[in-house]
Amino acid sequence: MSENHSNKMGTMPVGKLLFNMALPITISMLFQALYNIVDSYFVAQLNQDAMNAVSLSFPMQSLLIGFAIGTGVGMSALISRALGERKPERANEIAGTGIFLYFCLAVLFSVIGFTLVRWYFSIQTKNENIIRYGTQYLTTVMGVSVFLFFQVCFERLLQSTGRSDKSMISQLSGAVVNMILDPLFIYGIWIFPRLEVWGAAVATVIGQCVAMTIGLTLNIRCNKDLTLSFKQIRFRSRIFKDIYAIGLPSILMQTIGSFTNFFMNRILIGFTEAATAVYGAYFKLQSFFFMPVFGLNNGMVPIVSYNYGAARLDRVKETYKLSVITAVSIMLVGFALFMGIPHVLIGIFKPSEEMLAIGVRALRIICLHFLFAGFCIISGSMCQAIGNPMHSLIISIFRQVVGLLPSAYLLSLTGDLDMVWFCFPIAEVFSLVFSIIFLRKTMKNAEARIGASAQQG
Repeated sequence: MSENHSNKMGTMPVGKLLFNMALPITISMLFQALYNIVDSYFVAQLNQDAMNAVSLSFPMQSLLIGFAIGTGVGMSALISRALGERKPERANEIAGTGIFLYFCLAVLFSVIGFTLVRWYFSIQTKNENIIRYGTQYLTTVMGVSVFLFFQVCFERLLQSTGRSDKSMISQLSGAVVNMILDPLFIYGIWIFPRLEVWGAAVATVIGQCVAMTIGLTLNIRCNKDLTLSFKQIRFRSRIFKDIYAIGLPSILMQTIGSFTNFFMNRILIGFTEAATAVYGAYFKLQSFFFMPVFGLNNGMVPIVSYNYGAARLDRVKETYKLSVITAVSIMLVGFALFMGIPHVLIGIFKPSEEMLAIGVRALRIICLHFLFAGFCIISGSMCQAIGNPMHSLIISIFRQVVGLLPSAYLLSLTGDLDMVWFCFPIAEVFSLVFSIIFLRKTMKNAEARIGASAQQG
């Protein structure tokens, strides 16, 4: 293993290391959020049906991304831990198994994309315009998801060895390409055909292809801590179990989130289609604040995993403390903007008068949960990084299955749409309580494990 890389992860001052690791990912996540907003901005200029189609696609896209990110969380945490324990051959085996799993996921979601998408939309709405737009969009995004899966795979390999700056290059390239192509394909500018909502999907897939290609190139040329060959890309049952022991909670959390969003859309569309459009707009807007926190999260996890593997609990704790402070600060900025200028934020999506009126009230209510979300996100990933992934899953289940959906349904019975939005801060209180409980338990176990290892040594 590269000694320089070992020194960086194990000896660089934690504040500087977290900054170096997280900043590139945070910047790329900000661009990711920006191009999500740009994507919806251009689609919203067509009509509200187009905006609704993209909004209703969100749960399935979240499911797709959840499997990609969850597998990456497990793979990168194991690689970082193996490198911290100075086991480079195991790190290579983990990477090879991870690549094989990404290929299998790409095949699975492609089949789903080409067979079930129209049915998915037809059970949510009878509006043929929304069904047509949504089927065009989601079939393309899921059917050609191989580029997304391997983009995430190659970025995670770079992050797991401390090369977050290289990962940023890959992700930024895809985001920039997508933003450039969006208006060209949606509106048919210059030599490009007018594809409307389908054009947004085509631009997304091309951007993912570019990012995947650059990510692969950077791994080959720059990622010297991993030595991969085709013969290493195969299934290993033990590593498969280890990857998903860590990553499965992330996947299940995203899956639960996808079902939650699906049923939230069902509840909201019962009031008015404009409410569904607002819900979709909210998720685009909130990503501009949540994505940087997730970027910080992604920078934190390899540092925690590496130093936990190296039995440096002091560095683990310092990394967590700095991460929480930063995450909470980011979410406070989001809270201030959602409270202060919601009409400006919703106005990005060319809203109807009905959508604007609903959206202003909705953003001010929903953003109350921002006050706790940063702490909860970092704390959940802290549990995952040092070997207690089920805690994150339990937190997510209680937040969404026990808190969010039941609250939304019960509040919808009042017949007042504004009341429904309070389900978000209610659910976040559930998350906060369980995050505190499980974090304390996880850190206590980690101290015991490191103490026992020191005595044996």
